[in-house]
Amino acid sequence: MASGRSGRGVPSKGGYARRGMNHPTELLPARPAEAHALAVARTLPGERIVCTTAGRGQAAHSLAVERPNAAVVAWFHDLHPCTAAQASWTPAPPNLAAECVADMPVGPYDLAVVPLTKNGEAEFSRDVLQAAIQNLAIGGHLVVAIDNPRDKWLHEQLAETGETVSVRPVEGANRKAKSGTIAYVVEKTRELAKVRDFTCEVVFRDRDRLLTAFTRPGVFAHRRIDPGARHLLGAVDVAPDSRVLDIGCGSGCVALGIAGRDASVQVHALDSSARAVDCTLRGVAANGLTNVTVALEAEGRVPEPGSWDLALANPPYYSDFRLAELFVEAARLALAPGATLLVVTKQPIWYLEHLPRMWSSVAREEVKGYHVIEAVRP
Repeated sequence: MASGRSGRGVPSKGGYARRGMNHPTELLPARPAEAHALAVARTLPGERIVCTTAGRGQAAHSLAVERPNAAVVAWFHDLHPCTAAQASWTPAPPNLAAECVADMPVGPYDLAVVPLTKNGEAEFSRDVLQAAIQNLAIGGHLVVAIDNPRDKWLHEQLAETGETVSVRPVEGANRKAKSGTIAYVVEKTRELAKVRDFTCEVVFRDRDRLLTAFTRPGVFAHRRIDPGARHLLGAVDVAPDSRVLDIGCGSGCVALGIAGRDASVQVHALDSSARAVDCTLRGVAANGLTNVTVALEAEGRVPEPGSWDLALANPPYYSDFRLAELFVEAARLALAPGATLLVVTKQPIWYLEHLPRMWSSVAREEVKGYHVIEAVRP
């Protein structure tokens, strides 16, 4: 399921000092870029702090522990890492908030800490960097680190702000551990001259109706309707009064298409991405649809489980099919006996091997390199 619920850690009565808690990075080490960003952030002032994470919010957690008078926000856009981070914060300091929302919680902040990965989505990184600088107070600092010691791209993005970019190399005992990273510091001296809107409006046709969807960086699929979604829509005929699930809805194109065909059809779209939920809700409003509900959900929970007629899914291919397995299990629990699951994929073997164990009438149809897998809930 693609990503976010907002929540706050619950502090223990004893707190860290009295319970003698270990430093959080000793319990679960941060990834190199986040460890480097944290090391630099520790040298800078700041009592209003926002952090993103490359793992489980270790930078935010550490700064909250070390600065008990600071207000620290850990921003996630996906519910899976948000939930994992909160579970690792035991006990969570009372001044640390985990926010899983589509956009960076509004500042102003004195310090923003943003670890990035060289394999990350470039436009999403630009979006996050812009948000961090926007939400800094004048005189505040942005710390950015990336797991690419020969980086040029990130330096160029920061330089485009017009601010001075300082390189912060690895120092002291941390040198060996972070030798594969580089960090930068930007002090905000003025407001951004130009703020870019990364949202994209996509118009597509489903049968006889034109529909408008919205996409954003970090949401599948940005700036287009995915061909798999088109094939999934083409494979579906929905009876009046049906109850349909779109599991891992992304930008919501499938949910919008199905709901737009017949107002009597009830569609429930769910995704673990706060940005995906935001995009789908925008699409619902733009198309004037009243038969779609949207939920931020990572575990596949739906209203009235065991009563839905059809589940549609376009699962991602990464994570060795762990997410695909989650999608399928969510559908199994949600559907009524005799109801149908339709999955679109480019890699059908896993489904053909695993679905017959708990599903009946498993069938496959290939369309232009995509495979639509159909299975019936026994």
